[in-house]
Amino acid sequence: MTSAPTAPLTVLVGRPRYEGANIRTWIGFKHFVYLVEEAVLQWLRDRGPGARDLFHENGLGVEVVDCSVQLPAVLEVDDEVRVEVTGESGGRLAVLMTVHRDGRDQVVLRGRVRVALVTEPAATTSAPAPAHLAELVVPTVGAAGVVAKPDHRPIGAGETVADVLAPVGSNAFLWTWRAPYFYCHFSDRVQHSGYVRALEEVVDRFLAERGISVGRLVRERSWIPVVSRARVRLVEAALMEEEVHTVLTVTGILRGVMFDARMDCYVRRGDRLVHTATANILHGYAISAGPHAGELAEFDDEVLRALSGGVA
Repeated sequence: MTSAPTAPLTVLVGRPRYEGANIRTWIGFKHFVYLVEEAVLQWLRDRGPGARDLFHENGLGVEVVDCSVQLPAVLEVDDEVRVEVTGESGGRLAVLMTVHRDGRDQVVLRGRVRVALVTEPAATTSAPAPAHLAELVVPTVGAAGVVAKPDHRPIGAGETVADVLAPVGSNAFLWTWRAPYFYCHFSDRVQHSGYVRALEEVVDRFLAERGISVGRLVRERSWIPVVSRARVRLVEAALMEEEVHTVLTVTGILRGVMFDARMDCYVRRGDRLVHTATANILHGYAISAGPHAGELAEFDDEVLRALSGGVA
């Protein structure tokens, strides 16, 4: 199979959505990823055809199946961002996002993205894909193969989802949600950005359940959440209106100021929990007021106990 030709540089200039300015004027990590997705769609348009024509003419759904970002600097509402996308082979893209600040360009995101073109049963036409995109075509999201060994789980008679995914003593936090149509693509499945939203929400719910909610730490300590790295990968399709069982586990504490966590999502089909997505996030807090404003907050015993499930 021949590789798709390397695309020329795509440049998208835009601004983050106001929705993402949740604490003061800083923009949350989710909206960095939204801008990356917009730039990826522009990369396709620059090469032709775009997502609309691929669906209506070729019966293909554009899907981000893997997106990994590093966020070395903050993004604020009203910032104008320049997003550069460089194409590689196999639907892999490199992304660089900058803002012009204090007379110089500052990098706010470095990322890697992988795109697939999924054959859509709901499409009414299915002309062959353009030659330069043919290697991106897959029959299902799972066939994109972004996870070498999906973590599917059997569920035995009498067992609950919690027994399998968050057994007592595991420090895992389980949250179940219904996949709404507005998280989905092509009348079918949860899209990548739906899982980005889920990642943000499951962390928020985990922190609240452990007694260190975002709101409490903002009010009492002037600590604001900071995400410096995140990655979300699709494994198999979670279908519209299925229940998505989402488990978050803290996997490590870095230098006493950041915690690494992993999210895995499953849907139950018969006696099997099908692994549909996996994600990682590196999360900490910045101090927003007082003599140490702008510094990373150091975790104290209360926070360490909360993150570790009661063991400091």
